[in-house]
Amino acid sequence: MGRNHGDSGKLLFTPGPLTTARATKEAMLRDLGSRDATFLEIVRRMRTKLLELAGVPKPGPYEVIFMQGSGTFGVESVISSVMPRNGRILVAINGAYGERIAKIATVSGIHVSELRYPENTPVREADVEAALREDPELDCVAVVHCETTTGLVNPVENIGQVVKASGNCFMVDAMSSFAVLPLELEAAGIDFLVTSSNKCFEGVPGFSVIFARREALLSTEGRARTVSLDLHAQWRGLESTGQFRFTPPTHAMLAMERALTAYEAEGGTSGRRGRYEANHAALMHGMHKLGFRPYLDPVYQSCIITTFYYPEHPRFSFKAFYEMLSDQGFVIYPGKLTHANCFRIGTVGQVFPKDVEDLLNAIESTLAAMGVEMNPS
Repeated sequence: MGRNHGDSGKLLFTPGPLTTARATKEAMLRDLGSRDATFLEIVRRMRTKLLELAGVPKPGPYEVIFMQGSGTFGVESVISSVMPRNGRILVAINGAYGERIAKIATVSGIHVSELRYPENTPVREADVEAALREDPELDCVAVVHCETTTGLVNPVENIGQVVKASGNCFMVDAMSSFAVLPLELEAAGIDFLVTSSNKCFEGVPGFSVIFARREALLSTEGRARTVSLDLHAQWRGLESTGQFRFTPPTHAMLAMERALTAYEAEGGTSGRRGRYEANHAALMHGMHKLGFRPYLDPVYQSCIITTFYYPEHPRFSFKAFYEMLSDQGFVIYPGKLTHANCFRIGTVGQVFPKDVEDLLNAIESTLAAMGVEMNPS
């Protein structure tokens, strides 16, 4: 059986929402008005702090904008606000989240060109360069940094250099990677980057964080296709009054402020990545011993989330496997692949190598209870 998780609930081995520190949850145990001076000061401090953590402190070329909703709301805010009315976007796709970007753009009435790859293959900057050369009318390139369909990392810095040389706008979905995987906004030529409060910062769901190059942001005024997701208007509101235009996620913001304090105390990007890498190393070692096969080549694999093939055994049922692990206090993720039966295990959030060992023990006992015999290595 899994360990007693007490008031923390089940351990979430997912890419987000994540297992959250008690102190972060406790930060939400107070109420603040959306126009309260204390709340406005928290918003101001967090916008400043996030720029510092990203390596682009004020005064500098970037702004931070908060957008209510999930990370996808932030992605849709950027796409629907940034693209010209007759704009054309190139979307690099090697997983479900690249597909989602293309769908958002299509629904927004934007012409979409797709650069497609198998789900185990990273985007190649040479292909992006060729696509930009073949279609000089393109306005923007969009790519996912860590494609959580598989855990694959795309070479955003190299792609950004190609996009920058072409004069196009460069938009990056860094939802599950930002704050852990190294990424320099300026060096990568990023104009708009979207991440979320409930990923590697280990806050709670409620809003996305958008880093916007100020020069690119200013050029988008009047382009928005929606009212509530108007990125430029949201920025103007935060700049002029410090307020959100519509009801802010006050409790999620309080949790994020506490989470940022914990992030810095852990050593920022390098410290948190070190723990996640230790989690991932423990997972890979244990799953290899149990006989599971990872989907990705290790050279493309992140420490965020890992995809494993189903065991080739007639008694294996993912539904039963998932439910039996959940009953023991461990939540994993189903697969998203279009061509193979897989499941995913995240190694981020408030989990540690000992928690991974507990999960591996639970997996071993669950397989035995199912009568699934593996071929351990």
